[in-house]
Amino acid sequence: MGEHVRDNLVTLGQDWPVWDRVFTVNPLVLIGTRERDGEYDLAPKHMAFPMGWENYFGFVCTPRHATYHNARREGVFTVSYPKPTQVVLASLAASPREGDGSKPGLYALPTFPASEVDGVFIQDAYLFLECVLDRIVDDFGENSLISGRVVVAHVSEDYLRASDTDDNDLIHESPLLAYLSPDRYARIKDSNSFPFPANFMR
Repeated sequence: MGEHVRDNLVTLGQDWPVWDRVFTVNPLVLIGTRERDGEYDLAPKHMAFPMGWENYFGFVCTPRHATYHNARREGVFTVSYPKPTQVVLASLAASPREGDGSKPGLYALPTFPASEVDGVFIQDAYLFLECVLDRIVDDFGENSLISGRVVVAHVSEDYLRASDTDDNDLIHESPLLAYLSPDRYARIKDSNSFPFPANFMR
């Protein structure tokens, strides 16, 4: 199935996505958008990340999903970073739509409204971003990159970095949720300082 080019190294064929053959570490976020009928949708995404060092955020979606069309039409979206204790809630947001387009699983999700954009967040997450659509880049195969400018950000106080708090202690006391694509998750509570070289600059 794979062709060995040296010991313990397998070259993968292009007939199957690489990302289904190995585990990779990703965030897990819930993207909030407003539906055409005025209801709100929350959809889990793991291909989600800051777009550079400034306040831009992007995520990968497909035009087959309502999130894509909602963000394009409304021009805004929200981002909730759930805690490890909220995995089941994030899973409910991934529940399939009914024939009429509704997602009954969303009714079980406690939410609260964003302050500046038309959207909602999941209750008790730790980081909340309110974004105005910047651009959509299509044709990554069947997928698209949706990016926005963060206009407001909120963070739970117990997750906020501070000069008088050790970063390792902060992560230990306030664990992070990681999605191990394609189908697992992890609770991160132990960390180490990265050994940057002297005079390193980002």
